Amino acid sequence: MTSAFLTDRYELTMLDAAIRAGTHTRECVFEVYTRRLHGGRRYGIVAGTGRLLDLIQEFRFTDAELGWLGDNRVVDSAAIDWLADYRFSGNIWGYQEGEVYFPGSPVLVVEGTFAEAVILETLVLSVLNYDSAVATAASRMVSAAHGRPLAEMGSRRASEHSAVAAARAAYIAGFNATSNLEAGRTWGLPTMGTAAHSFTLLHDSEEEAFRAQVAALGSGTTLLVDTFDVAAAVDLAVEIAGTGLGAVRIDSGDLPEQVAAVRRQLDRLGAATTKITVTNDLDEYTIAALLAAPVDSYGVGTSVVTGSGSPAAGFVYKLVARTDAAGEWVSVAKKSPLKASIGGRKYPVRVLSDAGVATAEVIHVGEPESAVAHHRPLLVPLVTDGVPDERFRGAAGTAMAREHRAAAIAELPPQAFRLSRGEPVIPISYE
Repeated sequence: MTSAFLTDRYELTMLDAAIRAGTHTRECVFEVYTRRLHGGRRYGIVAGTGRLLDLIQEFRFTDAELGWLGDNRVVDSAAIDWLADYRFSGNIWGYQEGEVYFPGSPVLVVEGTFAEAVILETLVLSVLNYDSAVATAASRMVSAAHGRPLAEMGSRRASEHSAVAAARAAYIAGFNATSNLEAGRTWGLPTMGTAAHSFTLLHDSEEEAFRAQVAALGSGTTLLVDTFDVAAAVDLAVEIAGTGLGAVRIDSGDLPEQVAAVRRQLDRLGAATTKITVTNDLDEYTIAALLAAPVDSYGVGTSVVTGSGSPAAGFVYKLVARTDAAGEWVSVAKKSPLKASIGGRKYPVRVLSDAGVATAEVIHVGEPESAVAHHRPLLVPLVTDGVPDERFRGAAGTAMAREHRAAAIAELPPQAFRLSRGEPVIPISYE
């Protein structure tokens, strides 16, 4: 399996031209950052790092890829020979997965020759842009839920590969489970799911459907009660499963009013421990609107896998420093109107108050800051001399990213969790 063709053609044509010019071996520093937070959000969450490390390890050009490049005259023979031996051998630093980021935050720093670093651009951006967009939206939903569990169930609203990535990103951001089995198998995520309306409609009556589900899954299952008449279905659910029924799910209607009525009905029937879960096109705003309702858990689909209106984080991959013909380091930057960049290798720190609350992000240009109390350095080594840090990969890396997100979020001031559009919650400066 190779990830080498998950890229854009211009990555390889740049490589080809640089080899011809003899500049492909110049040492370079590329940085990934976003110019703004989409949707007027007040912070972002980095996600996708663990997936990216796997994909970089799989970035190899086999005979099949090399043959196709030659047959289609994408690059010449010198570039094909170079690609045949490609292995990333440089260094990658980054914000730990699950970290909070802001505009200008260098969430990933890639150090290597121009040739080996430039061809990773599209792969890096496709992973970090999507996963971070999902994680950022999911984090807002988690905050809006105020401790109530959320399940990701958006696989049918994304491509088959994006669905797995979205489930992982949502889990890192604080979701409790996913409906996606591949995400469960690959990344160790808890999975959940019971039945859809089609299962009820398959049977000759709602009673038959409920009895079949309880017989298969036990009385602790969740019964979907809005296929026909909610009140009648709740009565029937408790009659069949008993007062120990695990939960009922509501997927339509005026949710605040419907949930309140169902809670009263369950209590009246003696099913006080039966929980209520709601679905129905939820996002962070509808979740917040249900805060006063007796909802026990939420299932979120379309909104989370599409970044709740911001499906890409807006990250860019920019060259910020390189060596010249004499081997001396030179800072480089774009001067394009509205797209200017800041040259030089960056070293960011999060500034915390005595109480541990984030008050600023300071990005040092050129060299790192000396150790300062209450200044938390943000970059960690992810790949050293081409070897990835195994702590950040696999199911264990995913679990660690989830823990880190919780710790990073705990540092933010209260205004970070407002759902209204606003500026980044802390100021960002360069020194």
